[in-house]
Amino acid sequence: MTTCDDLVAACEQELASARFKDYTVNGLQVSGRERIGRVMSGVTACQALLDEAVAWQADLVLVHHGYFWKNEPVNIIGMKRRRLATLMSHDINLLAYHLPLDAHATLGNNATLAGRLGFRVEGCVDGELGEGLIWHGTPAEPMTPQRLAEHVGERLSRTPLLVESPEAGEVRRVAWCTGGAQDMIIQAAEAGADAFISGEISERTTHLAREMGIHYLAAGHHATERYGVQALGEWLVERFGVEHRFVDIDNPA
Repeated sequence: MTTCDDLVAACEQELASARFKDYTVNGLQVSGRERIGRVMSGVTACQALLDEAVAWQADLVLVHHGYFWKNEPVNIIGMKRRRLATLMSHDINLLAYHLPLDAHATLGNNATLAGRLGFRVEGCVDGELGEGLIWHGTPAEPMTPQRLAEHVGERLSRTPLLVESPEAGEVRRVAWCTGGAQDMIIQAAEAGADAFISGEISERTTHLAREMGIHYLAAGHHATERYGVQALGEWLVERFGVEHRFVDIDNPA
């Protein structure tokens, strides 16, 4: 077994979380037992994931979406109290990484989504690999937007919502940012991408796509962010020899 301090320190160094100005607290959010033998990962620290962690006797829960978001109520009542009570009464640590896990060059959500979809990564629109959040590259071969949507659906086991632009044709260059990054379509279009993939869609996204000449695919916030936390969990297995189990709590959003 390793210690929680050693495991967290390794994650902090690998993900360079101190570099990111985020909407939440990255790192250890709730402390539990010191010795870590079992790590359970999931996308979001919802009650269903915590219940799975208790049943499996996990020592640490690793997630992309943890707690303590900017501007959320600070009261420890209701749902928040139940979640924290579950962790604390069973002495389970909660470790969460948001933007650092989106951006990481090999373990991150954008990196692992690219691998899942077979994209050749060429760089970031808004920074360097490992720092930027909007990635761009090329699919294995040029394809129609309809074929790209089919491909994404096959690889993610979730049918994406496709908004086609009459001004955009075949997809040769693609940009992507997992989760709720639909408004980054503007930067993707200005960078010359033929299609942009994210998780969610807003009413305005349709008009932006059509008028800026770029296809848009809303592939699911949860569905696009399932792979980074799994990669980080497996990295911990290799680094520390802990047991790791990923639990996919279904979410249609």
